[in-house]
Amino acid sequence: MEETMSIKELFQTLKKRIWLIALVTIIAAIISAVVSFFVLTPVYESKTQILVNQAKSDQQLYNAAEVQTNIQLINTYNVIIKSPAILDKVKNELNLDRTVEELNGQVTVSSAKDSQVVEITVQDSSPHVAAQIANKTAEVFQKQISKIMKIDNVSVLSKAEVKGDVYPVKPHPLLNIAIAIVIGLIFGVGLAVLLEYLDNTVKTEQDIENILELPVMGVITNIKEVPKATNVTARAPLNTRASQRGETYGS
Repeated sequence: MEETMSIKELFQTLKKRIWLIALVTIIAAIISAVVSFFVLTPVYESKTQILVNQAKSDQQLYNAAEVQTNIQLINTYNVIIKSPAILDKVKNELNLDRTVEELNGQVTVSSAKDSQVVEITVQDSSPHVAAQIANKTAEVFQKQISKIMKIDNVSVLSKAEVKGDVYPVKPHPLLNIAIAIVIGLIFGVGLAVLLEYLDNTVKTEQDIENILELPVMGVITNIKEVPKATNVTARAPLNTRASQRGETYGS
């Protein structure tokens, strides 16, 4: 086989080994489906929002300087929310059987640009536990921030709730299966091309022409093996044998 493969040869290879490509793709899809539906634990997500508002004062209206100050404080709040000072109290009050480090990995804090709203997102294998952690984190933070920074400008904007049917945010079985099919196709095509490249056997007259670059003058077809003859013992008829015995006795 030549070092390089033309487009025509590539399509011929894929056509010849289409069964292998299909088999690899099906196996990859089945494995992905089994892992997604039966191995991976579903993870649910719950969110709560807190508002960084104006600090308590005698003024009735917000001014631009105070709003900007509150926005700048949000970056600091994002760090404090995920600190052990907050999460350790959340863990103890909810009696969670996990470490503060594990709880930290479940909590995500984010805020939109130039917004005073901070969103606390929690992921857990139970939607109810995720909602409890989100609400408790916001509650503890609201109480502790006045002690930590000597300010009181945080209020809970919306609480996390579990309503009706909830669906996990991960895994995504259909997406995983689709990705597995694509990977299976790529791997199957690569395997088919590799096997064709390593195959140096001669199977057809076309292979001879490709390797030797000589025309084929003729082809000897396969000759079926002739079945062996069955040994048959010839026996004379009864009357013949009787007459022979009579002649023998009469002599």
